Amino acid sequence: MSKASHRKTLEALARSRLGHPLLWEAMKRGREGRLRALATLEDPEAFRQESTRIKRYAVENLERLLEEFAANARRRGVRVYYAGDGAEAIRYVLEVAERVGARLVAKAKSLTSEEIEFNTPFEARGLKVVETDLGERIIQLAREKPYHLVFPAVHKSVGEVAELFSRDAGEDIPADVGDVMAAVRKSLREVFLTADIGVTGANIAIAETGTIVLETNEGNGRLTSCMPRTLIVLMGLEKIVEKVEDALNLIRAHPMNSTGQLLTNYVTMISGRCPLYGGEEGREMHVIVLDNGRRRMLQDPWFREALNCIRCGACMNVCPTYSVVGGHIFGHIYPGPIGIPWTAMVHGIEKASFTPLCISCGLCREVCPVDIDIPMLISKVKSLDVMERGQLLTNKLLEEYESLYNIARRFPRFFNWVIGRRLFRYLLHHLLGVEMSRPIPPVSGFDFIRWFRGRKAGAAGGDGRAAIFLDFFPLYVSPELAVKTVEALEAAGYEVVVPKQMSAGYPYIAYGDLGKVVERARYNIGELAPLARQRYDIISLEPTATYTLKYIYPKLMGYSDDSMTVSSKTFGLMEYLSSLVRANRLEVEAAYDGRRLGLHIPCHQRALDSASNTLYLLRRAGYEVVAVETGTCCGMAGSFGMKKGLLGYQLSNMVGARLFEEFRRAGVDLIISESSVCTIHIQQGTGMSVEHPLKTIALKPRCSYGGGGAPAASPHPPYPR
Repeated sequence: MSKASHRKTLEALARSRLGHPLLWEAMKRGREGRLRALATLEDPEAFRQESTRIKRYAVENLERLLEEFAANARRRGVRVYYAGDGAEAIRYVLEVAERVGARLVAKAKSLTSEEIEFNTPFEARGLKVVETDLGERIIQLAREKPYHLVFPAVHKSVGEVAELFSRDAGEDIPADVGDVMAAVRKSLREVFLTADIGVTGANIAIAETGTIVLETNEGNGRLTSCMPRTLIVLMGLEKIVEKVEDALNLIRAHPMNSTGQLLTNYVTMISGRCPLYGGEEGREMHVIVLDNGRRRMLQDPWFREALNCIRCGACMNVCPTYSVVGGHIFGHIYPGPIGIPWTAMVHGIEKASFTPLCISCGLCREVCPVDIDIPMLISKVKSLDVMERGQLLTNKLLEEYESLYNIARRFPRFFNWVIGRRLFRYLLHHLLGVEMSRPIPPVSGFDFIRWFRGRKAGAAGGDGRAAIFLDFFPLYVSPELAVKTVEALEAAGYEVVVPKQMSAGYPYIAYGDLGKVVERARYNIGELAPLARQRYDIISLEPTATYTLKYIYPKLMGYSDDSMTVSSKTFGLMEYLSSLVRANRLEVEAAYDGRRLGLHIPCHQRALDSASNTLYLLRRAGYEVVAVETGTCCGMAGSFGMKKGLLGYQLSNMVGARLFEEFRRAGVDLIISESSVCTIHIQQGTGMSVEHPLKTIALKPRCSYGGGGAPAASPHPPYPR
């Protein structure tokens, strides 16, 4: 299927499932519950770092830990089998079922079993397989795939669930939660008592003891693992950890980041079988360790990081597009952001056809409890798809907007006249896929570079040095921001330079053209690194550019010395100005009187300082400021919201609708955002004025410059974000 045809198919599917009324509220509860749970920790960031260390160590020592686990489990009478793929795993279980004469299989929740579509071949052989997790039982009866990693039936209403169980039981069950639960308990009790085989997954496997750990809230995992004579555990090889202490960390990390619990209701540790009344005869335990593409992931320098996933689902709860379209569209079997690299690796790139639904906001990394760089994994999947099927014409155009504006700024009046013509916008919409309802930023007639080179520089009264990194909007659309930045830094006694540069290139990342962004990174690092070594601080005017310079360029450049030097010397504009005000090198005043401001926090700024420095400056200037957010993206996502149709303008508006409403309700006179593209989207969506914070303040020098006042290099922000 061509790329354009695939896009139309995905768009049609997504349109049929848009805006499920239950989904947004469920995701909101998940986000809020996570924050409450993490707030109980003395040091959430240290907890995150320890969880990350545990998983990275386990992946780096995977083969040794698997051998240790197998040896210790076998000493306890467990039969350990390594399955290369799903077919091998299913064949092994079928052989066990035939040998023990099984007819009924009770199955606890297992995402790994979903991955290999476990149930179908057993039902074809005449075995009855009953899911005992409530959510899994619901989707089993509905013959659907999971909607969410943790909440598989979150999209079903009580009425729909009651109808499913009524049909299964052959009796009418009222659409009441209590009545439904009573009916479920009654039907499952017989399953637990009569099942020949119990099948579970594993949340964790402990190498030093050969122990399987199950975390459940309904108790079904404990009954499924204890009652049947034969227990089969199906686990991905990535579930291994070294020690019991490691497991104790993760059994807290899982529920905190998924359901907002401090612990699940049941934590079951299984080290071999325990006897039941009547003796141990015939009681078996099997552990199937599944590869199914995982060792291929392990060998891949990009994708091995995905093996750190603990299946908490936090990335889904924060994902802006997932919360609108849901897991049946945003997923194959593994849904959501982390589902993209997992699907690509275990099921193939062609099954990861939902990848364009990722809008590269980066929020999934900010909430990941083991710090997986999910956005870059997704960008790599997009890159593989581009290499196989080419790039969409619209994406190519939006990637190269800087080249267009470089020409346009020579003829600003003509360009601005053309983009205002309805015929031009009609052709752009229908031929090139750029939404005609979305404003195109006009090019400024002011040439900042010419102004900077031709002006008389302010006298540097201190020893501070600053190199300005403009990015696209301050250079071509809003040069007044660049002018005011230079004036503020020179007022603080800084020597200011504007090095040769190109925009940071984030659209290449968003659309999977990684080769092009590597070229961009080489160029910009080549210009900036010598300045950084000469004690110039790099002041970046756009949050996405700052994020790219600090975090993405180093990864793309293999953490080279130059890239790390640039990263350590890069600061966001408002962060840097805030440090100068705090150091008494500048004083800040309000440019407007008596206005109540609503602050928008752009996605990439959450990975920097979550706009805390902007908030400080505005309040220091005397403004009343309220941060307005929904916990997810505004929906614009760079140039994504410029594209026509559902996979662009329409979806961006659906994502942003709640944020727009929150701003309207907030009673603010003016909205503040550091992101220029978010400004376009929020202004159009709310009908309110949106400005960059720099335009709302006046910065004046204080009497003494002191030494060079560069702030310390910003660490990765405190967790949670």
